[in-house]
Amino acid sequence: MDLLGAFRRRPSPDAAARARVAEIARRLGAFGPEVTLRVNEIVCADPACPGTETVILVMQPGARSRACKVGKPLEEVTEEDVAGALGA
Repeated sequence: MDLLGAFRRRPSPDAAARARVAEIARRLGAFGPEVTLRVNEIVCADPACPGTETVILVMQPGARSRACKVGKPLEEVTEEDVAGALGA
């Protein structure tokens, strides 16, 4: 019996969605392991924003970080949305 496993922190439901979107972005953007991707869901208070949006932050060594936005909550982001945000 794995007693220590009982105390491990389980990933939050959105952690799986973050990993899914990051994997799609890495594949579609053909990003290697040297590129760091961060996926976050934010609520934008600006009336011009769609409200809840997903931001994919692409950090490549030697280049400026790039924020790619999808105007949907994290759980609703599709492969097509990521392709459009990345310009792929």
